[in-house]
Amino acid sequence: MALDLVVCGGTVITPGGAGLRDVGVSGERIAVVAQPGALPTAGARVLDATGLIVSPGGVEPHTHLAHAIMSHPDEPSVTLGPEDDTRGMAHGGTTTHIDFCYVRPGATIPATLEQRAARWKGNSHVDYAFHITLCGALELAVFEQIGEAIQGGSPSFKTFTTNILPPHPGRPGTRLDFGRIGHAMERIARHGGILAVHGEDEDLVQWNYERFRAEGRLDGTNLHLVHTKLSELLAFRRTLALARATGCAVYFVHTSAREGVEAVGEARAAGLPAYAETLHQYACFNAEHYKQPRGFCSHTYPSLKLPEDQQALWRGLVGEGVSTLATDEYPTSLALKLRGRTIEDVTGGNVGAEARLGIAWTEGVVKRGMTLERFAAITATNAARIFGLYPAKGVLAPGSDADLVLLDPTLKKTLTRDDFHVTDYSPWEGWEVAGWPVVTLLRGRVIAERGKLLGGTGDGRWVARKIDGGVLARPVC
Repeated sequence: MALDLVVCGGTVITPGGAGLRDVGVSGERIAVVAQPGALPTAGARVLDATGLIVSPGGVEPHTHLAHAIMSHPDEPSVTLGPEDDTRGMAHGGTTTHIDFCYVRPGATIPATLEQRAARWKGNSHVDYAFHITLCGALELAVFEQIGEAIQGGSPSFKTFTTNILPPHPGRPGTRLDFGRIGHAMERIARHGGILAVHGEDEDLVQWNYERFRAEGRLDGTNLHLVHTKLSELLAFRRTLALARATGCAVYFVHTSAREGVEAVGEARAAGLPAYAETLHQYACFNAEHYKQPRGFCSHTYPSLKLPEDQQALWRGLVGEGVSTLATDEYPTSLALKLRGRTIEDVTGGNVGAEARLGIAWTEGVVKRGMTLERFAAITATNAARIFGLYPAKGVLAPGSDADLVLLDPTLKKTLTRDDFHVTDYSPWEGWEVAGWPVVTLLRGRVIAERGKLLGGTGDGRWVARKIDGGVLARPVC
């Protein structure tokens, strides 16, 4: 057996469990996973992983790069693009990310996908795909394009059940009404797709904005009282009722509250193909953090919630019920991130993809006893399965892409600005970690190693996806 690369001596996380293994790579794919010392190394590059954890390259299912910033419509700007943000992903062990293309009234799905793909081509350090976001009062003809998009390799769609900010003439709405959501679900289910949902109740959120404005309670520390736990509960349960009626698989993005976790858990117990995603900032910060000098660095929409919600999220991540750990990546400068101070203009999202695997390891494995298999599942495998990247992505097995991250579990430090490679801040500055990614491989090539970026923006490729029928029929991960 002729191999191009042998990763030897590490604790390798495979579908059959974690243990000392060697990984043999031929070309861009894993050729074999074998017992230590069993693989021929003549003519191959040998990468010594002794003492390291070897996990599937991270799959980040929720990013917003080169995306219009909605919080300050009078001063239009965009988030950093893939050429900037995926540099951090490479350093942090993420090898595939899924961004969004927004289809608004007057646009078509094919043209919007084409435009978004052109922006990424040649500009990403890691592989990528796109969810198709359906926004506003879309015409019926747009929904007839869903099947074609799924057949073309883009089987995941997204809707907002609320506009996350108050109405403004310069800010296009993102909400899709429930009539159109049900109409989309029917077509998505028919053709083998899945619907990702930002679940908050429109009436409640907009009433809270109106009431708090009238009462003079505009300080951004009140965000969790506008984007409430009850709002998540109402939207999740209403969406699940529609999903049950249409037979559509649903994935709730950035689940933030105990109520959301419980709603998805009940649906899963009944056999519905329902999946919950959360974010590392929801699991590690709560609404009290807004009162800190740089507290809004950890804000996204919906808001941070309460300690009881953090506990529920960790139970779901460590055990079962929360399938994926994402970031809602929305990279900006620190000045732009902190420009707003009120409930109506705080900038959502943050730059967190680079820290995702290291935080998951420290907070999940080290502090809470998460198994290595579960670590790989929430950072890579489950997202790959749910969104149709598996088994090319998200798993270390023969035939899969040789996307690997080597993590050093002995590396203990307090994170500083110098540990990050995207912009001029990280919400994770000052956080203590016990383990951190040190080497990242994309399709058999080392693209980042111990703080040095070795790959380029031409390395990333668009990945066509097809979701396994089992994922769409019942909760499988």
